[in-house]
Amino acid sequence: MKLGLTGRHALVTGGSKGIGYAIAAELLAEGASVAICARTPDEVAAAVKSLSEVDGSPVSGHVCDVTSADAVEALVAAVAAEHGGIDVLVNNAGGAHPGGFEDLTDEDWKADLDVKLFSQIRCTRAALPHLRRSAAPRVINVNAVYARYPDPTFFATSVNRAACHNLTKVLAQQYGPEGILVNSVNIGFVVTPQWANIRARRAPELSEEAFFAKLAAQEVPLGRFGTVDEVSGLVAFLAGDRASYITGASIDVAGGMGKFS
Repeated sequence: MKLGLTGRHALVTGGSKGIGYAIAAELLAEGASVAICARTPDEVAAAVKSLSEVDGSPVSGHVCDVTSADAVEALVAAVAAEHGGIDVLVNNAGGAHPGGFEDLTDEDWKADLDVKLFSQIRCTRAALPHLRRSAAPRVINVNAVYARYPDPTFFATSVNRAACHNLTKVLAQQYGPEGILVNSVNIGFVVTPQWANIRARRAPELSEEAFFAKLAAQEVPLGRFGTVDEVSGLVAFLAGDRASYITGASIDVAGGMGKFS
């Protein structure tokens, strides 16, 4: 299937590893030029070096802390200037912050909101003038099934991703008349580097393989964790021409996880 992404320009936040890296690679393979950002310079440089081997499409890397409004404004301006615009914004930045209600301090809550909800707000706001100039503007927010399937052991994520879910919905309603499509891809248990932190806090006595198997058996009808490639394919589809009548959608990539209708 040709997705019609050749010549489009994409920005992927949190793109140096895990799901963000896989999304960047998928978009490059489809012919888009891609800019990634992350906070760690060495990781950004290594990711760009690796991504430059994926396809002939241009790729650039930027060091940016998406919890800073000024840094986001500078990032978006630099990407638009370097790539000739922004057609696709993938809000993927985030992080694991497991813990129950009594484990979380005010600072924990603020940090989690900042890197999840407010990063999506900042990046979308900064990219909006460039999206308005695009012939096929897309915003894709990478969220979590916990937005609609709350879990007390992921308390902050359950609350904050619900806000991200509704942000997607209201952005789609407000900017649909301008042709800007906004959708959410909600992940369940997907193998990414952040799970090392979760395992260390919840079950340090278990191996990674045993921890994944135990969680999947409890929560996932397919009985396994997903892979980053199983997420990136859907994001690329939503970025392309074949998804031109999809906006305000909330699509789970979670192996059936999530007991909601």
